Amino acid sequence: MELRTVNPRNLKPNPDNPRRTAAGEHADQQLVANIKAIGITQPPVVRAEGEDMVVVAGDRRVRAAIAAGLSEILVLVRDGAHGDDNVRSLSENVVRAQMGPVDQWRAIEALISDDWTEEAIGTALALPVRTIKKLRLLAHIHPAVLDHIAKGDMPQENHLRTIAAASADEQASVWKKHKPKKGQPTVSWWEVARALEKRRIYAKAAKFGPDEELAFGIVWEEDLFEQGGEDTRYTTQVEAFFAAQTAWLDANLPKNGVVLAVDEHGRAKLPAKAEQVWSTPKKSDTIGHYVDSRDGSIKEIVFRQPKPEPKKDKKGSLDGESEAMAPAKTRPDITQKGLAMIGDYRTEALAKTLADDPIDDIALLGALVLAFGASNVEIRTGDYSRDKRDLLVQRVTEGGRLTQDIDILRRAARDTLTLVLSLRPGNAYSGIAARFVGDAIGADAHLPNMATEDFLKSLSKAALEHAASTLNVLPRQRAKDTRAALLEQVGTGTFVLPAAHFAPTEDELTAQRARAQARAYDYDYGDDEEIDDNGENCDETRDRGNDEADAPADAEIEHEYV
Repeated sequence: MELRTVNPRNLKPNPDNPRRTAAGEHADQQLVANIKAIGITQPPVVRAEGEDMVVVAGDRRVRAAIAAGLSEILVLVRDGAHGDDNVRSLSENVVRAQMGPVDQWRAIEALISDDWTEEAIGTALALPVRTIKKLRLLAHIHPAVLDHIAKGDMPQENHLRTIAAASADEQASVWKKHKPKKGQPTVSWWEVARALEKRRIYAKAAKFGPDEELAFGIVWEEDLFEQGGEDTRYTTQVEAFFAAQTAWLDANLPKNGVVLAVDEHGRAKLPAKAEQVWSTPKKSDTIGHYVDSRDGSIKEIVFRQPKPEPKKDKKGSLDGESEAMAPAKTRPDITQKGLAMIGDYRTEALAKTLADDPIDDIALLGALVLAFGASNVEIRTGDYSRDKRDLLVQRVTEGGRLTQDIDILRRAARDTLTLVLSLRPGNAYSGIAARFVGDAIGADAHLPNMATEDFLKSLSKAALEHAASTLNVLPRQRAKDTRAALLEQVGTGTFVLPAAHFAPTEDELTAQRARAQARAYDYDYGDDEEIDDNGENCDETRDRGNDEADAPADAEIEHEYV
């Protein structure tokens, strides 16, 4: 056999090459990069056929050398044709054993000892430098652990990550307790990893910068097992991280923001009687900020303080809808939190419909009439001091007369309805009138997806099962399992609780008709105590209105209705 220098482009491929399936583009590119970096370490074997040379073993190396731009390579030339060439070609691809992962890790570390840089090793092996760093980290695992892994008992990657991140002393101590006994081939890597595991907080959750890092002594490490291309730094100095995050929050709190404490489960604790806002926040709402104890990120939660509750009538309710939703002795179908969420959803849907959707003039005029009958509307002759109402009046009376521009009137009508109508519990509550409006203008189309963990938790077990049945989801033994099944069934779709639709139920309509008849009777026969929608004595309300009219202007108390 003769060693000869040839041009790889003059070599003929092996017609009987047993490798018919390509190794893959990545593998071929890796071989080209390797040859560019260090050349061909094992010359291909060829045989002479007349003036031609045919490759016996090493077709991929020849093709890679051509791709690498080499004009000359060394080859081993066999004399003449031999019947055992096919065996040689096959053995070239089969018999050669792949180097084990532990040997690879140790070999790379040995190259570092030979003054190879991580960049040079990456170039030679056609691997990212990040991968070289990761393999070096694995080479620093406790030697006894590496010896056991080399026997074939490979941990899962998440366990390797935890073991490699621990110090050598920690690894040695834990291995002493958990190493396999005589005759035991495998290790419980889960127990090893659990004993070495430390809580990590990732830098991508941090709002603070280098100043806080220095002040609180935070040191970042890189998680080489995470996907490259993003910030994978982390720290195990959890208390220092939370202190730095809190310090940044205190220094950067917005004017309308407050810092909230968290409970033992990492949830924000709202002030007493405060209600979380689930729809678009208003200027008067408060934004609470807190550091999430689970991942260290800064979260926001919008809430508002409840307004004073209106007086109730003799029956102790606001109107027919409130009576229909009044809590029974057993748990109601929907909790107060759930009703508040539905109120927010409905109000937001009304506003979106009034802002953008087509509404015919009959519906719009009817809605205005209904709005004046809403529970939260109060009319005092001559009193138009509220800014928003003044702006609306100014808009439709530009030039000193009521505009004849139908588009301006339509827009003003919509904005008036948006200003007045609300289905949020409290003084802003418009009652069944707003439900009629929402049903008439198709506001159901803007109700959001209610298949969320927060909302479904507000339903009783019976109400949850009823909701699930509308999606053909069978009830489970536990409510949380039914919730999970319902969420899975909805997936990325939209689910709206039937009870949250705008159209009033028959019971609510019956109650509304009964109240109307009672008021008609009071009007006809002059009942001494006329009761309004808020359960207040109307005579007392009128008296208060007269007193307020006589009071100085700067002592006037305005009430927020929307």
